[in-house]
Amino acid sequence: MKLAILAGFLMWCMGITVALAQPAPVRDYHLTIARQIVAIGGKPVSKITVNGTIPGPVLRFKEGDEAVIHVTNAMKSEATSIHWHGLLLPGLMDGAPGFNGFKGIAPGETFTYRFKIRQSGTYWYHAHTLGQEADGLYAGVVIDPVQTDTINVDRDYVVLLSDYHQDSAERILGNLKKSSEYYQYNRRTVGDLINDARVQGLGKALKSAKEWGKMRMLPTDLSDVTGYRFLVNGMDQSWTGLFTPGERVRLRFINASAMTMYDVRIPGLKMTVVSADGQPVQPIEVDEFRFGNAETYDVIVTPPDDKAYTIAAESLDRTGFALGTLAPRAGMTGEKPTPRPRAILSMGDMNMELMMHDDPYMDMSAMDLTSGWTKTGAPEGAKVLAYGDLKSLTPQTDLRDPTREIAVRLGGNMERYIWTINGKTFDPKHGFTLGWNERVRLTYVNETMMAHPVHLHGMFTQLENGQAAADRPNKHTVIVPPGQSVSVLLTANEAGDWPFHCHLLFHMASGMMTTVTVAAPDVAFTPPTQEKVEKAGGHHEHH
Repeated sequence: MKLAILAGFLMWCMGITVALAQPAPVRDYHLTIARQIVAIGGKPVSKITVNGTIPGPVLRFKEGDEAVIHVTNAMKSEATSIHWHGLLLPGLMDGAPGFNGFKGIAPGETFTYRFKIRQSGTYWYHAHTLGQEADGLYAGVVIDPVQTDTINVDRDYVVLLSDYHQDSAERILGNLKKSSEYYQYNRRTVGDLINDARVQGLGKALKSAKEWGKMRMLPTDLSDVTGYRFLVNGMDQSWTGLFTPGERVRLRFINASAMTMYDVRIPGLKMTVVSADGQPVQPIEVDEFRFGNAETYDVIVTPPDDKAYTIAAESLDRTGFALGTLAPRAGMTGEKPTPRPRAILSMGDMNMELMMHDDPYMDMSAMDLTSGWTKTGAPEGAKVLAYGDLKSLTPQTDLRDPTREIAVRLGGNMERYIWTINGKTFDPKHGFTLGWNERVRLTYVNETMMAHPVHLHGMFTQLENGQAAADRPNKHTVIVPPGQSVSVLLTANEAGDWPFHCHLLFHMASGMMTTVTVAAPDVAFTPPTQEKVEKAGGHHEHH
């Protein structure tokens, strides 16, 4: 009897050992990157496809999976790459050529990405080689949690937004280098000056025009590139997600656009935001949200009626919409949204510190110091999501104060179309070095009149948005509005060399990129002297 009990106990222990030794489930994908002739609403042009489509296929995983992704470069003369945006993984697998020993994928070659899935949520993948992301190499990633998802829904859709241009990325960048205003067709006119003079008086109107000329910026310059078609899941205003009235529908929004930010709304429906950048947040009901490049938001909607609802993502420069439809039956369409007026940048969007340095006798009373960039055109009483609304669903585990503060100054020379971080264009020899597990504050100081969505590879930052330390949301991409400052906290717990850049593709390509190096755990590190950071505009902006 005792032997039987002992044998049973040993078998039970062996069962546990075997269970613990079971390898993680392998999720295997094959992706082929190729150039093809594509026609989306215009003449056929050469673009880049993944498995024959733009965007590529959505890759689906479960937390704990072993991801094995074989990427074949079928292009004849171009190297390529795939970066797994927002995923925590070893540096070599991050997919940025020139970093952590990754050299890119040569023509005709296959590279196998292999990494453990350590998180859940909505993410995406895209090229990190030249302008290939803008030419079509992007798609979504959906990762289910290892535990049962606490968000119960009846339908679940990826809603990936992108901007599609007839010009190649190479041609667009070349045009911008010729003139930063190459694509700026919406300009202020003599009529606008006359109208300003009527409202403000001639003196103030002329003073404002003079300051704009000094900045070599247009007050209508909300986007460097126009002429885009705005797509939903690669479709030009024809994507439809089906529902039965009363169902809970999860929409996984991904902004995969090269250069376009959006204001997103679904007229007639409230949206409950449940995730930001793949990380769960405490639910908050909104009417719309501003959507920066490379960000993701998951929202829940419950369409009550047997009718079609329009998903309307209006470009920030008001040149068009990415439109989709939620409908109980295929073929139904909702009402077309009315375009909102284009916002006009104001002196409040300028870096006042720099302006006062250039002109210490500037008459501040002659200026409109409100921010034009923040004016969404939402109707009175509508709830527009602000960064300050976001709270992490689960408490942050690292509540340490930062040991130092690092200024990340975002600058540029529009005349030459050069964009910089701390006054320098990208150079692999320059960047920021952090000790293992060091806790630092990164303060993004926007010295330009354009918003910059700043992305750090390899790690999440905690946004200092006015919430309690435990409630600060995780973000992999943060919009820094014109002339303002935003700060984030970072725990440097992923060793390697990580790209750190603006996610406006042509800003990154024109220099707004650097490296964050995190030392290995066994490397001794002495941080440099703490730097005092002057806030642009004198305050933090919690967009």
